[in-house]
Amino acid sequence: MPERSMLRDAVRELLSALARRAPGRSVEVRIPPYGAVQVGEGPRHTRGTPPNVVEMDPITWVRLATGRMGWDEAVTQGRISASGNRADISAYIPM
Repeated sequence: MPERSMLRDAVRELLSALARRAPGRSVEVRIPPYGAVQVGEGPRHTRGTPPNVVEMDPITWVRLATGRMGWDEAVTQGRISASGNRADISAYIPM
């Protein structure tokens, strides 16, 4: 397990890379407790709970973003909570 500050920095950098790769504001990607970004083309979300949300733990996010785990595998294992018709961000990962 990486040290906390190293994991936090990796999560935030990979979220920034995702935001650059998938500009937009239709899906909120949450990696508690380290960060969240809005990505993807489509209807913009501004208030309340977004209609399209992806949430996972930091280790899962790092593994997905770096290609060490596949989207389908993570979903099957219950490591990703994804809601909304635009919540599948697999086209943007790995980076």
